[in-house]
Amino acid sequence: MTSTVPTAAHDDQHPAGADQPPLTMFGPDFPFAYDDWLAHPAGLGQVPATAHGREVAVIGGGLSGLVAAHELMRMGLRPVVYEADRIGGRLRTDTFPGCPPELTAEMGAMRFPPSSTALAHYIGLTGLRTEPFPNPLAPATPSTVVDLKGRAHYARTLDDLPEVYRTVMAAWNTCLEEGADFAAVQHAIRHRDTARLREIWSRLVERLDNQTFYGFLCDSPAFSSFRHREIFGQVGFGTGGWDTDFPNSVLEILRVVYTGADDDHHGITGGSQQLPERLWDRAPAKLVHWPHGTSLRSLHGGEPRPAVTRLTRTAAPDGGTAIPVMDASGAVRTYPAAVFTAQSWLLLAKIDCDEALLPIDHWTAVERTHYMQSSKLFVPVDRPFWRDPETGPDGRPTGRDTMSMTLTDRMTRGTYLLENGPDRPAVMCLSYTWCDDSSKWLPLTAAERLEVMLKSLREIYPGVDVRRHIIGDPVTVSWEDEPWFMGAFKANLPGHYRYQRRLFTHFVQDRLPADRRGLFLAGDDVSWTAGWAEGAVQTALNAVWGVMHHFGGATDPANPGPGDVYDAIEPVMLPED
Repeated sequence: MTSTVPTAAHDDQHPAGADQPPLTMFGPDFPFAYDDWLAHPAGLGQVPATAHGREVAVIGGGLSGLVAAHELMRMGLRPVVYEADRIGGRLRTDTFPGCPPELTAEMGAMRFPPSSTALAHYIGLTGLRTEPFPNPLAPATPSTVVDLKGRAHYARTLDDLPEVYRTVMAAWNTCLEEGADFAAVQHAIRHRDTARLREIWSRLVERLDNQTFYGFLCDSPAFSSFRHREIFGQVGFGTGGWDTDFPNSVLEILRVVYTGADDDHHGITGGSQQLPERLWDRAPAKLVHWPHGTSLRSLHGGEPRPAVTRLTRTAAPDGGTAIPVMDASGAVRTYPAAVFTAQSWLLLAKIDCDEALLPIDHWTAVERTHYMQSSKLFVPVDRPFWRDPETGPDGRPTGRDTMSMTLTDRMTRGTYLLENGPDRPAVMCLSYTWCDDSSKWLPLTAAERLEVMLKSLREIYPGVDVRRHIIGDPVTVSWEDEPWFMGAFKANLPGHYRYQRRLFTHFVQDRLPADRRGLFLAGDDVSWTAGWAEGAVQTALNAVWGVMHHFGGATDPANPGPGDVYDAIEPVMLPED
């Protein structure tokens, strides 16, 4: 994809089919090749036969929970999934009442980069298809309008925009290279050069952990112009404006751009929620212990257990601890191990927790987790009217589309146009906003939000009557107002690296006291790449390794797992004194 202000150019692009491995999203903090582990014919590992059929609680039925449960079931364990709302978590696909069912709204995750290679494994495993997502100036996007300070610029490619945008693009590339060794880190990731990657990244973490994204820009001579920083914040790179991320740690941003996570996005045809739903229904061809045809659904009698309301520890016969879980029905079941995949703040606010569940330093890390807000609003329309040729005041075609994918500093911020084919009903994501921009929408109903958005779009497209094309009621979400989420995704603030390290590395528990083992944290907010489904998958796989190890199991020597190689690739540890 060509973005409005793209990431720095790759120094070693390889054609399809080349021998070089693809750029993956395993990232600089923990360079483990999850895609290789998943693809190996030896499988992820095994537990002793004496553990077959033993129950493991899996709390949260989002992607992370379903990946963990699916792999634990394949090993011969019996995952028991608890879900407060519905299977899918933030892979939530809504429909519009009274409208054709193929019209969908991706309320959470909606676009996935090719660097998400572990995620791609499960997309392929479940037989789902993907299609290019219409990001700003992407090949799949007919046209883009950038509207800043009341001036709109129409473009099909970056070259159609004024020169200042290319200047800002060049400043960002220079900033990345001079301030963060961009080409060298990306080369190490692409070639899976673990030693080189750890060498560079360790130095950068120590230097940049206390730096905000905005401060990183300001420290670069290439971004000495406030005007250029302002444009960059409002237009961003890849998917739109990133000024809502300016207060966050620049390490969060570097993880995204190093792995190409903001590039060449695809959406899941028919909606992303299908992925966890298909994992729920899937009966693997190769299963240990369970009869052919067993699925997570069949193990649960069709439905997951309800919301968890209490988590505690109790003494176990082997001298360790077990984990009693109370759910909303009042039922209590005790497990030798549990995987917690819901957003970690629930441990503080919605679930009555025994303090003995986690070491005190891990509780501190949970408390310090910083979540981003996020809002979306979608409407169904009669057809992709935006492709109609625009006509000028003289009635003659201008050569432009009537409407375009739109980036703006107005309230809507980002407007995406989603098609199902010519002359078929389509969907508009009228607004996708984060943080302060999301908070502005919070007090408004869906109908009130729609009116504000239509007003903003009329200022950009005065001759376009969007309302007359709408064929159903809007659907909206503000993730910070969702009681089982309380935010969209984690985004570390400066100084939070140490907290994130504690949460991510929690799956390796040999160094923990015996009475603090057996509960494993997973989910994208535990990962180094929060907000990306790949992080949910990777931490689920970490938890699977942890549970396997907890039960006395092991991986095949030919296919070591993340805990087996942990000592060689563990995230750099910063001093605390």
